This record gives sequence, structure tokens and C-alpha cells, in this order.
Amino acid sequence: MQAVLGFLSAVFWGVLLLSVLVFVHEGGHYLAARAFGVRVTEFFLGLPCRARLSFKSKKVGTEIGVTPLLLGGYNRISGMEPATDELLAPCLATVMREGRVAVADAAAELGCDEERVYGLMATLADWGSIRAYYDAELGEKPSQKTWPAAFETLARDGRGLTEYDRGHDFSLPGSTAAGEPCDLGLSAEDLLARERSHTYLGCGFIKRVAMLVAGPAVNVLLAFFLVVGVLMVQGVSAIDPSPVLGAVEEGSIAESAGIKAGDRVICVGEEQTLTWADVVTKLQARLAEGSDFTMTVERDGRDVPLQVDLPEGQQTDAIGVHATVVTYHPTLAEASAAAVGYAGQVASFAARLIMPQHTMEVLDQSSSVVGIAAMASEAASSGVWDFLNIAAAISMSLGFMNLLPIPPLDGGKILVELIQLALRRELSLKVQNAISYVGLAFFLFVFVFVLRNDILRLL
Repeated sequence: MQAVLGFLSAVFWGVLLLSVLVFVHEGGHYLAARAFGVRVTEFFLGLPCRARLSFKSKKVGTEIGVTPLLLGGYNRISGMEPATDELLAPCLATVMREGRVAVADAAAELGCDEERVYGLMATLADWGSIRAYYDAELGEKPSQKTWPAAFETLARDGRGLTEYDRGHDFSLPGSTAAGEPCDLGLSAEDLLARERSHTYLGCGFIKRVAMLVAGPAVNVLLAFFLVVGVLMVQGVSAIDPSPVLGAVEEGSIAESAGIKAGDRVICVGEEQTLTWADVVTKLQARLAEGSDFTMTVERDGRDVPLQVDLPEGQQTDAIGVHATVVTYHPTLAEASAAAVGYAGQVASFAARLIMPQHTMEVLDQSSSVVGIAAMASEAASSGVWDFLNIAAAISMSLGFMNLLPIPPLDGGKILVELIQLALRRELSLKVQNAISYVGLAFFLFVFVFVLRNDILRLL
């Protein structure tokens, strides 16, 4: 029973910590996208699942909620996938003109097969420009795995803004309801360009990169504030510079000499000691000589000379005394400097993963979900401060690992953006998928390797 409870505890704390940190990560992407006017249709705690608990934001239309698969979180930022089909513009114009159109009818009008039209409609739905229409009379429902037979317009205000656009006002003259024809007075190409401007694809290089960096940046910032907060509130253990003894080892030479914790060392031999550093230096010199000596301590307001007898014929490195350890609370500047230093160490560790000569070394020191769950559970049982320290470490690692130039990580997407900037054109979906497959293969190897390490450690 105890083993089962321990396992459940590890699962609970591991899932909780990872879900919150990934949700925070996705929150960074969400906030950046909304700041640039990009539509975000969904923002969830948990992995995609048809079973969900959510509400729709009246301000920006985003469906926000939670799913039962609490192993992270996700966003649906409009226009993250390449879209170069020349029929996108006429397809959108058809839906806007008709209000609601069957895929079969759209295929006939566009002169292409239905499979291609479904791809066009899916892209436009992802952009938040149209939506799927589920006909109850045909037995269609939103929870089904396939697309329905028809698509329709979204509600738009008099300026053509949808529920996903900030500042929309459906009370304006000329507003249209979902499923109604909507004429914005634009050509098909201009209409598509307008809708594209509300997507990730419609943003320039700097905005795209900013959206990608925002997720890891929020993780790093969260970790930074956690480290600073824990250091300032909990404090750190530090050696008291005074020559007061904090502890005396049981059965040691010092205990035999009558030295006690709390004694203030006045002299070692004939040499005066004013600081703990002086005590260490003078003791090391006496021990190097190997001869007995007198240590004078202040106890209860009086000086007490004590004879320290060293074992004859053998080298002695210590007599068994320890400094007084105190809790030091760093200032904001000191704690911030420590957090920056820690961030540098984590960033360096993450970067070594993609250096072939260090990859295996890094993997040997890394943990999978299993290891993280075990660490989170152990930290939670030790107290809130240990748990916050683990949260900071994992959040910092999550942030910097996501910046590595390996698809499908954020850093990999930034790499694709840099390549496209250099080529001055978008890479095709086929090429981007090929790059992603290489990255996924690498991460599958990493996952299996670190999972094996964690299982061996637990066993």
C-alpha cells in the first residue's frame, strides 16, 4: 500500500508541476499572439481532447479551459501552418458570398476535388475566418472525428471583425450573424490578404520570432522570480565569520580536549584568532607540525586554556570542530545576480545537448517525465521551498531546452523562420515536415534514453 501511495504521489506532483509549467509556457505564446492581433481560437490546460471544460472569451473569442489529459497545455494560434494554395482566395470568397456552402458544391465551383476543398476549408477555419457547420439533421456533431459536409461564415461586425478580433462590436450597422452572407466590398485576393493579416503567417519576421520566443521567455522569467523569491525569503546557509564554534564532533580530538560548541576561540597556541578564517589557518599550521598545542577559548565570560593532544605517529587533518552556520538573506541585487548566474549554467547545459562531443554526457544527467515526477514528489514531501526550487529548475530547463534549434521545438521553428528569411520565401509544407521528422526522430531517441536512465535509477 505504501508503495502504491508513493507512486500516486509521484504521479500527482509530477503531472501537476509539468502541466502548470507547460501551461505557463503556452501562456507566453498566447499573450504575444494577442498583443500582435493574431487570432487564437483555443487555449487549454491539458492536451487536446474532445472531453473538455471551457468557456469562450467575449473579448477575443478564444475558448479557454481544461481537458482531462493533464500533461501540459496548448494554443491554437491561427495560421501556424504554411498555406500557399492558389484556391484559398476563391474558396473564402465563395463561403463569404453564400454564407453557408457544402464542400461538394464548393468543389464544383472551384473545379477541384473535395479532398482539396476540405484542405482549403480546414486552413480557413484554422485562420478563424470561417467555421465548420454541423448539421444535426445529417447526424453531424462537433465531437465527431471527421469534418462535416458544409462550412459557414462567422459572425462579423460592420467592419468585418470576427469574435477573435479585439475591438469587435456586433451591434454596429452592417453586422452579420454566423451562416449569413457577408460582403466586405473587397476582391477575393484582398479579402484573403485581410484575413491573413490576423494570422501568424500574416506577421513579419520579428513578430513571428517574438511569438515563438515568448513561451520559453516566460518559463525563464518564472524561474528567475522563483529563485530570487526563495533566496530572499528562505535565505541561504553561510558560515559566521566570527571564531565561535558551531559544533564539535562526537569522539573527536576536540571533544577529548574539552572543547564545546559555543566556545569562542581566542588563541591557537600563542597566536590570536579574530575570525573563523584565523582559526582554520592556525589549526592547519599546528596540525602540519604534528605537535600538541593549547587552544584558549572564551566560555561563560572567562578564558579557558585547553590542551589539544594529537595522536602520536600519525598524520591528523582535523580535530573535529566546525564553524557556526547562520542563515543569510540576500538582498534583491544579490539574489538577482545569483539567479542570472544559475540561468547561465542551465543555458550552457542545454546548449551542450546539440554539441556531439557532449550529447551523451548531457543525456546521462537529464531526466524524463518519470524522473521529474519522482523529484517533484520528493520535493513536495520536503516542503514548499524545496518544491519551489524544483519548479524553478524545471521551468528554467524547459525554457532553454525549447530554444534549441531542433524542430518541433520553438527554437526549431525559429530556425525555419531564419532559413525563410535568408531564402526570402516560405518553405513548402513538405520541406517543413521533413525537417520536423528529423527533429522528432532525435527527440524520440532522447526520450527513450533518459526514460531508460530514470527507470534504472528508480530500480
